[in-house]
Amino acid sequence: MELTINPKYPSVTDLRNRAMVKMPKFAFEYLDGGCNEDINLDKNRTDLQKVELMPQYLSKFEKSDTRTKLFGHTYDSPFGIAPVGLQGLMWPNAPEILAKAAFAHNIPFILSTVTTSSIERIAELTEGTSWFQLYHPSDEKVKRDLLDRAANAGTDVLVILADVPTFGYRPRDIRNGLAMPPTMNLKNILEVFTKPDWALQTLIHGQPAFKTMEAYMPKGLNLKGLGEFMDTTFSGRLNEDRIASIRDQWKGKLVIKGVVSEEDAQKAINLGVDGLIVSNHGGRQLDAGQSTIVPMTHLAEKFKGQVKIMVDSGLRGGPDIARAMASGAEFTFMGRSFMYGVGALGKEGGTHTISLMKREFQQVMEQVCCEKVEDLPRFLVK
Repeated sequence: MELTINPKYPSVTDLRNRAMVKMPKFAFEYLDGGCNEDINLDKNRTDLQKVELMPQYLSKFEKSDTRTKLFGHTYDSPFGIAPVGLQGLMWPNAPEILAKAAFAHNIPFILSTVTTSSIERIAELTEGTSWFQLYHPSDEKVKRDLLDRAANAGTDVLVILADVPTFGYRPRDIRNGLAMPPTMNLKNILEVFTKPDWALQTLIHGQPAFKTMEAYMPKGLNLKGLGEFMDTTFSGRLNEDRIASIRDQWKGKLVIKGVVSEEDAQKAINLGVDGLIVSNHGGRQLDAGQSTIVPMTHLAEKFKGQVKIMVDSGLRGGPDIARAMASGAEFTFMGRSFMYGVGALGKEGGTHTISLMKREFQQVMEQVCCEKVEDLPRFLVK
């Protein structure tokens, strides 16, 4: 697909700066922040930026091919859109904007259980090529129904979440009333009046709601009731029995997101999972944890060939995709970068940001004289 980049915003930093202007403060800070003191948020970036590549300028080189095969599908580039909760709060209709762009550009889009579009709607927009991320419900019937809905929609890849056994402690969200239960305070309401584009789009697309979960929610919940429903409905703590139960029901590819230790990786492999997304939830859960690039590198060295090793958290653009792939990842995912794009450019933000990522990654491949994505580890400075 033709790459379309708005020259006013040629970097993710430009998109972030523009999104900060256009989005209400409470929505932007929900997107942008980490947990506690943001130490792990910053570490994700600084550790990844330490990864260096060595060009081989005098090698025989014809052209770079960024296509990447994963789970039987050949994608245009080795990156996809990570699952993000409450996307429609950050920018109205965001999941549909991003899903359409991902499908057009032949990259994967992962729908979160707790975002603001339904499994069925996203499957319709992507002709069944989207992935689905399951927040583990406490109710076995709800879990089974969600998996049946995903399978009936044509979803082939299911992602289950390991890194939210408890909600992260996020001071910004507490100050802004976006903790559980959420509140809409006077400050937030006043902020909305200063963001007319966001407000207009919200009027057009409606108040954001957990569309996938609506079938299981009591009617007429107020914000306090919503918080209580979320607390009682979801049990994020995975264990081997829960994974085994999902593996028995799910006939497609099964991926666990959030694994960072060798012990957990080995247990997951023993249970028959097809892939791991090494992740720390974008630095939003454990401030005392490692950055993702460090454990991902170790897990790739030990387990590549037994299971697909992927990574998210801390990646922002094409050079980061190349760094991660050179360090052993077989695919990468990003969440914030794409949400910055939608926050900055609305319905054009998905196509713009994907085009930007593709162009940046292609340039790195050509600069180091790497012809195939799988050859990037040969260019890693160790």
